[in-house]
Amino acid sequence: MIEQIGVPTDEGTFDAIAAGPEDGRPVLFLHGFPEAAIAWEHQVAVLGRAGFRAVAFDQRGYSPGVRPDRPAEYGVDALVGDVLAVADSLGWSAFDLVGHDWGGAVAWWTAAEHPGRVRRLAVVSTPHPGALADALRADEDQHLRSGYLTEWRNSGTEKRMLADDAAALRGFFEWRVPPSRVDEYVRRLSEPGALTGALNWYRAGRPGGRAGKVSVPTMYVWSTEDVAFGSTAALATGDWVTGPYRFEMLEDVSHWVPEEAPEVLTSLLLEHLR
Repeated sequence: MIEQIGVPTDEGTFDAIAAGPEDGRPVLFLHGFPEAAIAWEHQVAVLGRAGFRAVAFDQRGYSPGVRPDRPAEYGVDALVGDVLAVADSLGWSAFDLVGHDWGGAVAWWTAAEHPGRVRRLAVVSTPHPGALADALRADEDQHLRSGYLTEWRNSGTEKRMLADDAAALRGFFEWRVPPSRVDEYVRRLSEPGALTGALNWYRAGRPGGRAGKVSVPTMYVWSTEDVAFGSTAALATGDWVTGPYRFEMLEDVSHWVPEEAPEVLTSLLLEHLR
């Protein structure tokens, strides 16, 4: 059964969903844009029934209790700090980490910088930041796919995304995510300040340094119909993992893997975490 919980930290209280026994092996899930922790509802429920303690939290800007105003407060250091603060609040000295989209980027950074805290890593869609940076420089296809990164930093983006019953926001999901779930994301991001908080992840600017290589056991899942991330960065991601590495390619699945192919992804996660 899914629980709704609050996770108190020095930055404020993060909203979260959770399942499984309190003493189960801890797994933390990180969502992406423009979603929320409920993107992981299927995975959290199944892992909970399997005896894990699975928690997914609404990240900075998405949780009303942690929604700073300034884009500078959404840098990678702050986002990684939130992951560790949530884990600390839950009493987890070490945990498995799973991320998708922006949550995947934060997961890569967390595992690279804090390998003593992350037991196993699973990232969905998002290539390692180093592989993505190399592809952005050398691969025209990836450069074109990532054009939105600059566009979404502009003022007025919120108004454009929410116009006409959030037609642009709804269109991101390519009709691959259940309409009721998309309605819920739109409802949340239509709250005052919520979409600005989500877009501040893009407006915070690039990290000062480069993400390092990851030494913990890692699984990377990429789907062939992903509009944001092409094959160049996906196939190069293994070069950025020095620990045991598993690459899974899902055919004919879009960017929205956790909700479009929930059973397949959850099966892969269970194999990897066990």
